[in-house]
Amino acid sequence: MRRATVTETKNQLSALLDRVRHGETILIVDRGRPVARLESVLAAPADDPEGRLARLERRGLLRRATAAPPVALISGRLPRARRRARVVEALLEERRQGR
Repeated sequence: MRRATVTETKNQLSALLDRVRHGETILIVDRGRPVARLESVLAAPADDPEGRLARLERRGLLRRATAAPPVALISGRLPRARRRARVVEALLEERRQGR
């Protein structure tokens, strides 16, 4: 939670409101003592997964898929580990094959 003094709040209200729109909560303090809290009235409860996804998308932390994943990607055969193969070697082999 970000803290802002009363003076900062008066001088930077538009910037603070923009931060609140993006899901941040601002605690306003007067001489070091909390007096108010700025939080979005549009914020949904924490148990709302769709609202959480929308907030993450607005922040640029998430991009929703526009189409279903290709079936070949899901049903493709997994690479088989050779006898005594190491994880790093398997990863490098996958990168060489372009998977």
